[in-house]
Amino acid sequence: MRELTARTVKEYALQRGADDVGVANIGRWEGAPPHMDPRELWPEARSVVVVVKRFPRGSLRGIEEGTHWNNYTFYSYNRLNTVFRPRVVYETCCFVEDHGWEAMPVYPGVSEAHPHGPPKVGKVAPNIYPQYRIAAVAAGLGEIGWSKVFLHPVYGPRVRIGLFLTDAELEPDPVREPSICDRCRRCASACPGNAIPKDLDEKVTIELDGRTVEWGDTHMGRCTLTHHGLAREASPFMARDLPHMDLGVQGTNITEEEAYKTCYTIAQGRWRATGEFPTDSVVQYYRQILNHVGYFAICGAKGCVRECMIHLEQKRRIGNLFRNPFRKRPAWQLAPLGAAAEEEDSATRAAETAPVI
Repeated sequence: MRELTARTVKEYALQRGADDVGVANIGRWEGAPPHMDPRELWPEARSVVVVVKRFPRGSLRGIEEGTHWNNYTFYSYNRLNTVFRPRVVYETCCFVEDHGWEAMPVYPGVSEAHPHGPPKVGKVAPNIYPQYRIAAVAAGLGEIGWSKVFLHPVYGPRVRIGLFLTDAELEPDPVREPSICDRCRRCASACPGNAIPKDLDEKVTIELDGRTVEWGDTHMGRCTLTHHGLAREASPFMARDLPHMDLGVQGTNITEEEAYKTCYTIAQGRWRATGEFPTDSVVQYYRQILNHVGYFAICGAKGCVRECMIHLEQKRRIGNLFRNPFRKRPAWQLAPLGAAAEEEDSATRAAETAPVI
């Protein structure tokens, strides 16, 4: 049997379908908050292996054009996560364990979930969620952009991340110097939920392996509501089924955890069957796609992925470039509720032709 090394682990993960693989030593989490520190998950872990998988640029096309919403949820988000992680992460973990070392796959969660903190015998068990994007930076795979989205030097924001811990001592990759995000903040201007700060002083700063890592202090409550289609301008389904409702997402101070509860209540809740109202979700498409895919992503990352990707391609700051530009006409978006009558008529017409499964 070959000796287990960082190289053999990477080769195996790439063979199983990863697009890139990096390794970080556990010491790079020194000073991390306890509820995000992988050492709190497993004190004997010595290495963190991070894998990335790209998603197709074309899977963003339907939401960009306002013609087809399913593809982003399926090929760019939930199915990529739920199929990719079990296959690549699980099988690479088994490869590591075949060499006599333990491997612990880690699935992400909402870091606001409670309770959290260091584990204590006899106390309520904590929820510990290592931050995937920080782990990818620690493993030398890229950087965090202003929007908080992870940026890969080849694929930019078009990647999903998986990770596992192991007690094997693997040679770590160097942390990359930032070279992708130029702080243009087009992501902030394009975000339908006003979740990404435009002011460069509104930032999060951490220390990682002796260097400073920064990104915009994105409002995760607004982001979550918009992502799940509760920002009216980003969802034809909201406008069709609740045409006079505007939740004011752009100015809300809702937390991320509260936003998740709100989104899934709307998606899963049913009207009481009285013969007068339908016995389906308040917003029917949300329940339909939730039942089909197990998740629903509606805004299509308009600012943090699409606008960022367009900018990075134009500036040639990433490696995966294309023969034709992505944006060929103005991106689809509904007019705000309460706009001029002509705009509202246009929004209504768009909502009436919204696609369904």
